[in-house]
Order: sequence, then C-alpha cells, then structure tokens
Amino acid sequence: MKGTIVASRYAKSLLDLSIEKNILDKVNTDMVQLSEVCAESKELISVLNNPTINSDKKSDIFSALFKGKIEDVSLDFINLITKHSRESLIPTIAQSFTKLYKTHNNILDVELISAVALDEATKSKIMDKVKSHFDGATIQLTEKIDASILGGFIVKIGDKQIDSSVASQLTNLKSILLN
Repeated sequence: MKGTIVASRYAKSLLDLSIEKNILDKVNTDMVQLSEVCAESKELISVLNNPTINSDKKSDIFSALFKGKIEDVSLDFINLITKHSRESLIPTIAQSFTKLYKTHNNILDVELISAVALDEATKSKIMDKVKSHFDGATIQLTEKIDASILGGFIVKIGDKQIDSSVASQLTNLKSILLN
C-alpha cells in the first residue's frame, strides 16, 4: 500500500512535468512501453529488485535499454528514481502514470466480454449506451470472448460491471427457485 502511494506521487510529478514541457503524449507512450518491458522481462524485474546491484549500474542498464528510444525527460526521471533507490517502484509508477494520463485526458477503459464475437451494430449500440452515461469521454474498448457466459455480454468500466450474460441470469433464476 505504501509503495502504491509513493508510486502515484512520483507519477503525478512526472505528469505535471510532462504537461509543463508539453510532451504529455510522448511521455505516456514511454510509460506504456516501460510497463510492457517490465511485464515481459522477469530479468529486468530481478535486476530492479536486487539490492546488491548499485544504482549507477541500474541507471546504465536503463540507458542502454532506452537511450534514444524514449524522451530524455522520461529517462532522466527513471534515473532520478533509481538514484533515490526507488527503482523497484518503476513498473507501478509507469502504470500509475498511465492511469493519471487517462484521467487527465478523459479516456475511459471499457472491457466488453461476450460469448461470441459481436457484430459492429451491436457493439455500436452498447458503446452508445456507455457514452451516454459518460459525457465527452473517449472510449478505449477492449473486447474479450468468454464462452462460459453462454450468451449476452458483460461490460466492465473501471470498478463497475454491467452483467447481461445468460450465465448470470441462469444463476439468479436458480437462486430464486431454490429460495
């Protein structure tokens, strides 16, 4: 919990700096890339969490990986975090930054789960309903297929969920009949 709070403070600082320097979109791209690299590389996470490797060596590793591939502000920020021995928080900071970026730009992550692939007309109707509840938000749709829901769909928006699946309706019906 404490690490998450610290990570979100660092992410907020980076957000403020990138807004000030007018490179918010570029820094967000860097943080998404950094999150992906951390998620894919167990070796990098091991290096970040290894207390026997000094911060200068970790900074050199980040420079070798990202120099010329990400903004200088992003790389300097990573080096600053490493210098203060907070490198184990880098994946969490990158994720926190992306969340703050989406909030700042009014981008809404929507996950649509269905038993089969939905046609464009059905997806459009569902997204129109979602948009009507979130005025002006940009919708970032992620679709998943899950045959276990039998039919219908589930829409997840942040910590909210709209479950119109056949499986949940059958479960509700079973519960009513057993009571």
